[in-house]
Amino acid sequence: MGSAVLGTAAVVTASPESQQGRQTVGHDRSGSNPIGPDDPVLHAENPDSVNPPSTDRGDVNPFKYPFSLAHKRIEKGGWARQVTARDLPVSTTIAGVNMRLTAGGIRELHWHRAGEWSLMLDGSARITCLDPHGKPFVDDVKEGDLWFFPTGLPHSIQGLEPDGCEFLLVFDDGAFSEYDTVLLADWTAHTPPSVLARNLGVSGAALSRIPPGELYIFQAEVPKTSLDQDRKAAAGTISLSSENFVFRLMEMPPTRKTKAGEARIVDSSVFKVSSQIAAAHVIVHPGGMREMHWHPNADEWQYYVTGKGRMTVFASGGKARTMDFQKGDVGYVQQTLPHYIENTGNEDLIFLEIFKSSTYQDVSLNEWLTHLPPALVQAHLNLDIATLRAIPHAEEVVVPA
Repeated sequence: MGSAVLGTAAVVTASPESQQGRQTVGHDRSGSNPIGPDDPVLHAENPDSVNPPSTDRGDVNPFKYPFSLAHKRIEKGGWARQVTARDLPVSTTIAGVNMRLTAGGIRELHWHRAGEWSLMLDGSARITCLDPHGKPFVDDVKEGDLWFFPTGLPHSIQGLEPDGCEFLLVFDDGAFSEYDTVLLADWTAHTPPSVLARNLGVSGAALSRIPPGELYIFQAEVPKTSLDQDRKAAAGTISLSSENFVFRLMEMPPTRKTKAGEARIVDSSVFKVSSQIAAAHVIVHPGGMREMHWHPNADEWQYYVTGKGRMTVFASGGKARTMDFQKGDVGYVQQTLPHYIENTGNEDLIFLEIFKSSTYQDVSLNEWLTHLPPALVQAHLNLDIATLRAIPHAEEVVVPA
């Protein structure tokens, strides 16, 4: 029964169009797998690993890891899970954390050795940060908003009503671990009480209820004060920070837009404080494709927000591999390797491209080919001049089917 199911899964999971160029032909059983051991659910989610395009070749390392396989640390007040280079070895420059906070749930006051870039996926939160000049920043963030906290700056996140929030955190170090951050309660618990009392200028008795260790994520009351009230209280006798650690991503117009989709590019040129991470938020409509391109200045870490997609990475030396992606998956493409991403579903494919860089850079195959001497391109690809002239002469980012 199992092998019958697996055989069926391999046949029915992809449309006739997606089967074009596959390695099996007609009733050839070269690609069949009569006895397993395979999982039909994984087959259905990864048809291009089960039956790769005929253009795939060689030993390209896996460039996908789903958050669904990541260990989830659940606390009163929320949870967290991470994908780092320990899970996806190719991901050397970027690590990601998916976190949920209940209404009132707090990510303990802390800081990191890596810069923290974040996209709010759902709900809303109140965040705080202390800038390099000792001035406070307090703001509310909602779905579609970004924030960035540079290395070493202390900050916090608290879920708001009605149901807290869920967000993606991105760190500019593939070896980063969410569990190696510097936490306020953890630090104070491991400081001699007399030293802590002397430093804070209070009596030892006043500190008797300090927690015995880290809080990490914990449940507290939803803020009863307004944003303005919290800002005034944090500022005290000094002014608020002049830095803006928040960027309203979905309120900006698309940087590139075609009938097949759109992209919003956010780097330090528009989000000044984000000097360590650049990003693109890409929407590909059904049938569309993120055009063939590469990135000259950094590796690309991806997070798939929704939809289904297929990416082929060409790794030079005649090596190429195709993998399938769904909501919650992490993808990774090494610097300069050419790739494209197709929408293989019936809804918009939405994903993030993240780079350890202050600037976003990519090179479009179409733009390159159409800005060379025509005879040079014709000599390489045997194209007639009419075909060459039909290629779009500008970067489109997202192209139609």
